[in-house]
Amino acid sequence: MAKICIVSSCGGHLTQVRMLKPAYDKYDHFYVLNEPSVLPRDMEGKTHFIRHSERDLLFWVNLWEAWRILRRERPSLILSNGPGPLVPFALVGKILKIPTLFVEEMNRVTKPSLTGRIMYYLAERFFYQWRELEHYFPNATYGGPLT
Repeated sequence: MAKICIVSSCGGHLTQVRMLKPAYDKYDHFYVLNEPSVLPRDMEGKTHFIRHSERDLLFWVNLWEAWRILRRERPSLILSNGPGPLVPFALVGKILKIPTLFVEEMNRVTKPSLTGRIMYYLAERFFYQWRELEHYFPNATYGGPLT
């Protein structure tokens, strides 16, 4: 049975990735968030919290946290939609042979996010939501906006 690691930050990213819940809800899954937050009932007991890093030295702490969580949980897929905490998880996922599915964030209409530009080379499957991004991601898949 597949197990999915859903990496997000709180707020808009979490709202967007939860729009994909009908696709992943039938699988065993857990969440990784970079800030403590009030959780919906279905996320209680299924969420790991990591340190919040903004392109600083805490990235190395996030790598260690990713290693620890992914080794313990043993997911078969990492899923995310744009927040920076994904990068350390994708890197560790590469080492552990866990594929990453990435969806570029919804509010990136004409220019890709930094995470998107990095994940284009790390993710095994990459989706973008706006056709205007096609020239940035020629080998990715256009999926249309999440609604």
